[in-house]
Amino acid sequence: MEPAIQIKDLSFNYPDGHPALSDIQFTVEVGERVAMVGPNGAGKSTLLLHLNGILIPNQGTIVINGLILDKQNQGRIRAMVGQVFQQPDDQLFSPTVYEDVAYGPIYMGLPVSEIETRVRNALSAVHMDDYAQRVPFHLSTGEKKRISIATVLSMDSKILALDEPTAGLDPRARNDLIWLLEELEQTMVIATHDLDFARQTCARTVVMDRGRIVADGPTDQILNDQELLIMHGLIIQKKDHSHRFTSSG
Repeated sequence: MEPAIQIKDLSFNYPDGHPALSDIQFTVEVGERVAMVGPNGAGKSTLLLHLNGILIPNQGTIVINGLILDKQNQGRIRAMVGQVFQQPDDQLFSPTVYEDVAYGPIYMGLPVSEIETRVRNALSAVHMDDYAQRVPFHLSTGEKKRISIATVLSMDSKILALDEPTAGLDPRARNDLIWLLEELEQTMVIATHDLDFARQTCARTVVMDRGRIVADGPTDQILNDQELLIMHGLIIQKKDHSHRFTSSG
């Protein structure tokens, strides 16, 4: 079976020439769930935006489910890879939840009956069956994030690229999201600063820093490596406030 994602020799520069990604080598197997962690500016979100061609690399190749990401395959790959943005308001723009979730299938040119089925199934998958006629902007952050996931599930995405999915969530909504992701079968690549979330949801963790992958391995191994986490700004080294006293006499 072909890997879900294969990235070889990928580099990307911002328009001003500043390098954002350098020599990325990255493979994700079908059904795998990978956390991508690193400090701000490490390149996590930038890498996610390459997975379906929102950003185009300066060099390197991206292969999704056996298809090379190029102009010819971009439409098919954008249906395969569902991008879920950090801010749900960047993803939800329609007057009703139904219209947001239906947008992708409509764009794909599907018949009305198929669109209705996809919307119903996507909302059911995120446990939001009764929200079709709700106004997205009136929902809580947790509810908006669920609807954002539904907008890509309705396109039958096989891969989910989630950017900081727990950002802005209270503990209850965060736990609900973890349970939801556990129920889904898609391959997932998740950019996150939430190391506990990474430990709870992903068997594999990749550490990025300054546009490069600096570590890749089992989540428990990576997140138990205190020296690695301190070196790449993922935890702060505690200061030693102990004092030594000498006595005389």
